[in-house]
Amino acid sequence: MLLRVASPIHPDIVMVIAFPGDILMRMLKMLILPLIISSLITGLAGLDAKSSGRLGTRAMVYYMTTTVIAAVLGVILVLVIHPGNPKLKENLGEGQENEDVSSLDAFFDLIRNLFPENLVQACFQQIQTVTKKVEVAVQEEINATSVEGLVANMTKEPQIIIKKSLQFKSGMNVLGLIGFFIAFGICMGKMGDKARLMIDFFNILNEIVMKIVIMVMWYSPFGIACLICGKIISIQDLEVVARQLGMYMVTVIIGLIIHGAIFLPSIYFAITRKNPFTFFLGIFQAWITALGTASSAGTLPVTFRCLEENLGIDKRVTRFVLPVGATINMDGTALYEAVAAIFIAQMNGVILDPGQIITVSLTATLASVGAASIPSAGLVTMLLILTAVGLPTQDISLLVAVDWLLDRFRTSVNVVGDSYGAGIVYHLSKAELDELDAHMAKSDDIEMMTKNQSYYDDMKNHHENNSNHLLFPGYVSCFVFSFVYATHTSNLFALHCRMLANTTKT
Repeated sequence: MLLRVASPIHPDIVMVIAFPGDILMRMLKMLILPLIISSLITGLAGLDAKSSGRLGTRAMVYYMTTTVIAAVLGVILVLVIHPGNPKLKENLGEGQENEDVSSLDAFFDLIRNLFPENLVQACFQQIQTVTKKVEVAVQEEINATSVEGLVANMTKEPQIIIKKSLQFKSGMNVLGLIGFFIAFGICMGKMGDKARLMIDFFNILNEIVMKIVIMVMWYSPFGIACLICGKIISIQDLEVVARQLGMYMVTVIIGLIIHGAIFLPSIYFAITRKNPFTFFLGIFQAWITALGTASSAGTLPVTFRCLEENLGIDKRVTRFVLPVGATINMDGTALYEAVAAIFIAQMNGVILDPGQIITVSLTATLASVGAASIPSAGLVTMLLILTAVGLPTQDISLLVAVDWLLDRFRTSVNVVGDSYGAGIVYHLSKAELDELDAHMAKSDDIEMMTKNQSYYDDMKNHHENNSNHLLFPGYVSCFVFSFVYATHTSNLFALHCRMLANTTKT
């Protein structure tokens, strides 16, 4: 903020200030792919089908419950505070049209990305429907009886139609990768000892990635500070934007604080009976990283480290719950979109009835699920909500000016929600995991006893066979030894008798 007060800063200086933050983002994104692959496979391979099913069910119930609570909280706050009014839109002006974006296309793109046709391509590209306006000449029979009619037919304007096509856009298809490697990990776990080599490989890969994460964490405080400073400096007319959309920002931030600091800790305490604020201190570094990077997936390496090392959460829980939660558990996004939709209605002087308000809540909940896998997720998911209640979609662009700041707050709430969810699922599944560990240890003991017994039997048989083979040579050796000993003894006795006879003669 002090740099903004200074004279206009050269763009190169702004770039230099933000450069360390850009390097941090690149390092964190570099770790996403190996971390998701290794964590999902090792987490699910260590569980049986029954345990993984219960684990997934508990996680999904938590995700949907907290997302619905966040959306309803956003609706209540925006109705009570009422940040939008028609005069505000006069100051902001008209938004840009979004005719090319279709909610149905976005939904189908979500399903297509869930089933990638090429797994390698899914690591760096995802599918998206693209629309293109094409002019088509009007084909009509020329039936002109006069020159004027002929000219009228020839001067007809061409018809504009919209053609749709599927294109691959840059960006990791996280949803498709998670879907495949969940199935891969479950199948590997069912194979037992046959897959032991592969499980050991991915366990080692996960440990290597986490060691790299520890090295990155030493750099993260400096990188996060530069990232935020560069973003604040690059925003033009920050004071004007804050004055025009200040109440809208306050409404969203208050909702995120209530949800992240009151509702989520209360749910955690009600289920686990443990101090939620001690838990939050354990994930504080992940929360700060999410606030700086505005990326749930980019924060994953830090979240793994905080939960496993600081809080002692079982790796089988974190490796399954966190990657899935970073993709579909978007509490902050659901709250933000519910507030934004009703805020746009208030700016346009539209009074929503109770049915439309319920529709906004439900649509915000569903739209936030899987939003990370859709290109331009904020635009597309917001479009789904506005279309559902018949609000003008062009006003979405009016909120872009403050989205950079609100995105950081809602991402931090998303990460906190994922972390509390992992703690709750671990608490509910701890007895089953301990039982599974005991069963596996018992199986290992039985297997070891079987191997030892087999080894003992083999040695016994080998000894008996060797004894039979060496029986005759043993008899021969004993006979030879007895013969030599007897001969030697008789010689000594004869020598003694001669010496005695000589002594008597003398």
